[in-house]
Amino acid sequence: MIDYKNMPREEVLQKAYETAFGYERDYGNCPQSMLATMHDLFGIGDEDAFKSGTGMAGGGALAGQGTCGALVGGFMAIGLVFGRGPDDYKSRKGAGRAYRAAKELHDRFIREFGGVVCKDVQNKIFGRSFNMLDKEEYQLFEKMGGHTDKCTDVVGKVAMWTADIILDELKK
Repeated sequence: MIDYKNMPREEVLQKAYETAFGYERDYGNCPQSMLATMHDLFGIGDEDAFKSGTGMAGGGALAGQGTCGALVGGFMAIGLVFGRGPDDYKSRKGAGRAYRAAKELHDRFIREFGGVVCKDVQNKIFGRSFNMLDKEEYQLFEKMGGHTDKCTDVVGKVAMWTADIILDELKK
């Protein structure tokens, strides 16, 4: 965990972007790249939380039809910080702060990418979408910069926004 409390905010946000970008470039799996970054920055999450992100990559199961995995990872990180536990869940209390923070992240994502569905984000950043489960399509995704400058940038931006929102919420 970095000493985010004693760092300039812009430095924390830049660290979030660079760390997430690097994880996505080097290891892939957008939600896990997000969770690893938030763990490095804020010390949140454990192995189970990290593992839970695995199947959510590429819009869920690499199918492209669901929510962008980077955004899902951001939602998960917000939940780890501001979410409710089992007791509050059963009493139906305590979710408001997480919902508000997640909505802020959602809205920033929409402003930047125009939608939340993985294939729609791909269309925005590549000019087309890919079937990530098809070997040739996946190779083309990589050739066009999937893990060089495209999805890496998406993950970096979401990490930066998530860190920004967490820092704001922690002040309240």
